[in-house]
Amino acid sequence: MKLIFIWPGKTKEDFIKEGIKKYIKDIKTMAQAEVKEIREVRGRPRETALREEGRRILEAAPKGFVLLDAGGRMMDSVEFARFLDGQSEWSFVVGGPYGVSEEIKETARQTMSFSKMTFPHELMRVMLLEQAYRALTIMRGKGYHH
Repeated sequence: MKLIFIWPGKTKEDFIKEGIKKYIKDIKTMAQAEVKEIREVRGRPRETALREEGRRILEAAPKGFVLLDAGGRMMDSVEFARFLDGQSEWSFVVGGPYGVSEEIKETARQTMSFSKMTFPHELMRVMLLEQAYRALTIMRGKGYHH
């Protein structure tokens, strides 16, 4: 299985960088993993920035990506593992501080949400990676998920 994670901008918080590094390493024990950080658009009106980032996301994302969005489908960890099972490649998009463009929302194969709460976009990166790792361990019957 190959998992591709796409988001705008570099991760700034050191503790989040460490979490990303840890879970990418853990995922790679069971699957291929790649992070694609696209260039963040700054200093532009919000809608302009979202459109430009959207174009960059579409260039980086394989067709059929999953978008993390507050209005998306909620799953527990076991459901997420079942969702991933049976397909050899998945790509996930996490938006920036202002989310993503409407084009990205319309193009996504699926939208999923971790909660009705709002989380910082950088924190969602590490949360997604942890859940991907958890899903892989569930699929392989390892003891990480209790």
